[in-house]
Amino acid sequence: MFSFSKDDLTTKEKNKILIGTVVPRPIALVSTESEEGVVNIAPFSYFNIVTYKPAILSIAVQRTNGKQKDTARNITAGKEAVVHVVDISNVELANITAASLAPEDSELNYADFTPVKSVSVRPPGLKEAKARFETSLYDTKIIYDGDEPTADVLFLKIEHFHLDESVYDEEKGYIDVAELGAVSRLAGNDYAEIGRMFTIDRPK
Repeated sequence: MFSFSKDDLTTKEKNKILIGTVVPRPIALVSTESEEGVVNIAPFSYFNIVTYKPAILSIAVQRTNGKQKDTARNITAGKEAVVHVVDISNVELANITAASLAPEDSELNYADFTPVKSVSVRPPGLKEAKARFETSLYDTKIIYDGDEPTADVLFLKIEHFHLDESVYDEEKGYIDVAELGAVSRLAGNDYAEIGRMFTIDRPK
């Protein structure tokens, strides 16, 4: 087995190891709105649940040369975002939104998503997602490497849930995972669908 100290590896090597081993990673497609009213859409695979009481999600947005990306900057300023689950039906469109654009240019000009008005926040949702969550900023944490800020970790409190009838059983309160068809991020340009599922009873 190979064994490395953190000082033995370059930043690039550590990144490649992490994204190749911490898999599969769910993908959040996040819509925000700038102070000028420009809608930004971007995918993030450093994404997960923090807690359900209250319902809070987290996304980590990596910085470029210490500067915030549009998503982090918009959430920090406007305190709101809509988080969508990327699935097999919308992953191609989501991938288009990963392109680097100027802050005044919206990904809606390139990815053929259909914006829909939100109930409790200013940024619009995207009709093509089977699950989306309107959120407000609960807290934020800047990650530093020495003196350099390298990432913004955003904790987003869910204010409103939107679930397609095809994936949510309202009577039982369950999500049909197979019907949702969520996809996950691997390394490089690779993604994965949910494959074989199995059940293990938890100890009592």
